[in-house]
Amino acid sequence: MSLASVMVYVDSQQQDEGQIAVAEGVANRFGAALLGVSAIAIEPPFVAEGVIIEQTTADDLERIRATLSAKEAWFRRIVRLPSEKVEWRWAIGFPTEFLVEQSRAADLVVVRRSQLKARSNHYLDAAGAMLRLGRPILAVPEGVTTLSGDRIVVGWKDAREARLAVRDALPFLTRASQVTIAEICTSSEQDSARDRVRDVARYLQRHGVNCQHEVRVHTAEPDAGYLVRLAADVGADLVVTGGYGHSRLGEWIFGGMTQSLLQQAPACLLMSH
Repeated sequence: MSLASVMVYVDSQQQDEGQIAVAEGVANRFGAALLGVSAIAIEPPFVAEGVIIEQTTADDLERIRATLSAKEAWFRRIVRLPSEKVEWRWAIGFPTEFLVEQSRAADLVVVRRSQLKARSNHYLDAAGAMLRLGRPILAVPEGVTTLSGDRIVVGWKDAREARLAVRDALPFLTRASQVTIAEICTSSEQDSARDRVRDVARYLQRHGVNCQHEVRVHTAEPDAGYLVRLAADVGADLVVTGGYGHSRLGEWIFGGMTQSLLQQAPACLLMSH
């Protein structure tokens, strides 16, 4: 299993390498192309009593183009891959919409993880994009610039999203020295949970993955906290899990596990929806 195209979203105001360095490392490991993507939204005209009070001018558009051009130059300067492996795509438009649209060209989409907050069309909503991409998303915490992927934790739930995540993560899982599969269940489900994680382990072993598995009963500790602690205990810098959520009247509603991991996990997250 391999990756041929890695896409990374670059905020127009970004000054640190962050997720770009992680995306470059992944692309280099798999011999993949690296596609940088960025967008800046413009304000719609402000109209009061039928009179246009404020609207984007030609000078405003020129400044936006200059900003995106400067960001492209910076992106190409910090990326050390051969030039033929590097591509830049930009738009004057809503960042989330543009990233979702462009993801058709990628095997994997890499984003910088930020705290869930009030939505704004002018900023990338990485969590909301995850639910629409149709591609696995690799969410990189602030301050993280490398991903070894040598040890990986899989947070298993017997649902469509987890199955997709495991399949999408195969390029990483087959290269890891150790993969730990964990399911958190109720006390009455322990036997069924053991059967499920054994099935997942056998599936991965048939792909040549070296894995172990465990089942844990729900306790007072949040499930996401357990996965974070498990990743730390086994020395994993990547957690693979389904991304659980839905849209209701334009608002993204996330399950407790997904939201907590996006807010708290110090490791990179590979999620599929």
